[in-house]
Amino acid sequence: MEQFLKVTEVIDWTHPAVSSRARELSESITGPHEVAKRCFEWVRDSIQHSSDFQRDPVTCSASEVLACGTGYCYAKSHLLAALLRANRIPAGFCYQRLSIDDTGARYSLHGLNAVHLPEFGWYRVDSRGNKAGVNAQFMPPVEQLAFQVNFPEERNFPEILADPLSVVVTALRTYSTWDALYKNLPDWKLPSLPSSTAARPDRVSSGETGQ
Repeated sequence: MEQFLKVTEVIDWTHPAVSSRARELSESITGPHEVAKRCFEWVRDSIQHSSDFQRDPVTCSASEVLACGTGYCYAKSHLLAALLRANRIPAGFCYQRLSIDDTGARYSLHGLNAVHLPEFGWYRVDSRGNKAGVNAQFMPPVEQLAFQVNFPEERNFPEILADPLSVVVTALRTYSTWDALYKNLPDWKLPSLPSSTAARPDRVSSGETGQ
């Protein structure tokens, strides 16, 4: 489980601003369930999704997302993982492959998180930000993600990764404006993800799962 608590260049939870925010979010509450819920809701609601709000710059590391107040789904998942890990709550990365405009091709990866809760095991959450038609919530043991898989080419990848996918990090580091990245969103067509540090989810619910 230690691999899901580590600090990296992207998940830089020891950065003073990130660790300070993590402490603030855990003030006056105890237990990983409530801390995880507060962190999730804060990232979901307080960090603006880059394409929803058409905001630059494109951010990647947790500290960049926090400083700029914006990020694509991938970047928001990096910040959420950092806040959770700073509070000693194991957090990993999950991905879906989805239609970009919900009509079929083009497809891209969508990034979200899994948090390990003592009562439930791994539990997926999506902090990309709610809007009309998107209502992601934290209410274990039921998953309520932002998007469902509707087309044969779409996928819910089952792996929970300790590190973000390199194809995602490369895309975030390559493009500097939200619209440039939107035209070049990362994709992954194979049935499994390329990682030797993946956990298999002990899925907690078959409710509103986003599958």
